[in-house]
Amino acid sequence: MNQTSQNPARASEQDPFFRSAAFRAAAFMIVAGAFFALVNVTTQFLTMRLGLSSPLVVFGQYLVALLLSLPWLARVGLSAMKTRHLGHHLLRVLFAVLGVQAWVAGLAHVPIWQAIALIMTSPFFVTIGARLFLGEQIGWHRLSATLIGFVGGMIILAPWSDAFSVHALWPVVAAIFWAATSVLTKSLTSQEPATTVTVYLLVLMTPINGLLALGSGFETISSLMVALIIGSGILTMLAQFLIAKAYATADATYVQPFDHVKLPLNVLGGFLAFGFAPPGQLWLGAGLIVAASLYIIYREARSS
Repeated sequence: MNQTSQNPARASEQDPFFRSAAFRAAAFMIVAGAFFALVNVTTQFLTMRLGLSSPLVVFGQYLVALLLSLPWLARVGLSAMKTRHLGHHLLRVLFAVLGVQAWVAGLAHVPIWQAIALIMTSPFFVTIGARLFLGEQIGWHRLSATLIGFVGGMIILAPWSDAFSVHALWPVVAAIFWAATSVLTKSLTSQEPATTVTVYLLVLMTPINGLLALGSGFETISSLMVALIIGSGILTMLAQFLIAKAYATADATYVQPFDHVKLPLNVLGGFLAFGFAPPGQLWLGAGLIVAASLYIIYREARSS
C-alpha cells in the first residue's frame, strides 16, 4: 500500500480538482455564506435578545467595516471619488442604507429562516428594475421564472396565515431596496470604474447610518454588545472579500448558484442559536425561489 492510499487527506490535496479554480471559487462562496450566517445570527441576538436598536447595530457594523477599509481607501485616494454622476452615487448609497436598515429591522422581529428566504427574492426585483429603468428585454422565460419566484416568496410570507406578522415584510422591503442598489450598480459600472462605485459606498454609508442611529436615541451598550458588533463587522468584510475572490476566480454563472447555500446555513444557525425550526412551507417556497433563480442563471448563460 503506497503513502497516498494511506493518507486520504494528502491524496485529496494532490487531486487536481482540489487545486482547481472551480473548487476555490465554490469554497470562497460557501465560506462567505457561512460568515454571513454568523453575522445574521449575531445581529438577531443583538436586536431580538439583547434589545439593541437595529439602527445602532447597523451603524456599528459598518463603522467597523469602514475602519478595516481605511488602508485600501488611503491607497486609492480621494481622486477615486471624481465622478460625473454624483446624484446616482448618492441615490445608490441611500438605497443600500435603506436596504440594510430594513434587513436588520426584520431580523429583530422574524426568525432567520423566514428572513433569509424572503431576501432571496431580490434577484426577481432586479429583473423588473432592469426592464423598467435600464430598458433590458425580458423574455417569457425570465418573466415566468420571476413569477414563480414571487409565488415561492408568498408561500413563505403566508399573509393569509394567522401567524403572519407585518414585521415579515421588512426582508421584502430590504430585497426591493437591494435590488434597486443592484440596478444602479449595473448602470454606474457601465460608465465609471468599479473603484469609484465602491469608494462612494464605503465612505457615505457609515455617516448616514450614524445619523439614523442618533435618531433612534441613546442606549447603554455593554462590552458584550461591542464585542459582537466588532466581530460581525469583521465577518462582514471577510465575507465580502471572499465573494469578490470567488467572482474573480471563476465565471459568475458558475459561482452564483453556490450563493444559495446561504439558505440552509442560515436555517441551521437559527436553529442552533435560537431553536427556530422552519415549517414545511419554507422548503416549498424556497425550492421555488432557488429553482427560478437557477433557471434565470441558466438562461443568461446560454444567451451570453
